[in-house]
Amino acid sequence: MKEDFLRPPHTLTEWSADALRTLGVIGVGFALIWLVPTDAGIAALALPALMLPRVLGLRGSFDLAVCSTVLVAAWSNVFDLYRTVPGWDLLLHLVCTGVLTIITALILTRADVVAMTRDRGARRRTPLVLAPLLALALSAVWEMIEWLGWAYLSDEIFVTYQDTIGDMVFGGIGGVAAGVILATASLNRPRSSVDESTNRSRAGRT
Repeated sequence: MKEDFLRPPHTLTEWSADALRTLGVIGVGFALIWLVPTDAGIAALALPALMLPRVLGLRGSFDLAVCSTVLVAAWSNVFDLYRTVPGWDLLLHLVCTGVLTIITALILTRADVVAMTRDRGARRRTPLVLAPLLALALSAVWEMIEWLGWAYLSDEIFVTYQDTIGDMVFGGIGGVAAGVILATASLNRPRSSVDESTNRSRAGRT
């Protein structure tokens, strides 16, 4: 993980993902100076999710997709797009839950909890079945956090029965899409000759 996090980018998608991570850090400073503290907090909460794909050594295209999704989701909250743009909330629940499901599946696979990826020998039907269930669980946690925020932080957070069920339905659909991706694609970054030579040189110094 350390080697993946510290590696230099090699492809256009890897450079683009790192640029979005940089924008995420700059955005926190922007929010601290020109916006309210809660907006800075929302921007800061996005930073761990921006770093996860690099730590996990994911393929550049998926890394870029994760970073784009995380930033759009965070700053949509800052600019109140969830209230002002019809359907935006449901779309982001679908995409974000799908992305989070894939990342969670990768973490569970690498922790030897359950194999859900092709490179670890998972059967194709395994992610197709487990990913939607994982997505619904993540959606439930998401809705619990929203309720806690409404109950103890601000009554401006929009929480209704219809909104909760709708969010979970679209989160489940995102989980179905995540299952298809996990069953058909490899999300790990391919190792280049540069990576191998770097690892050999580091091993020689230890």
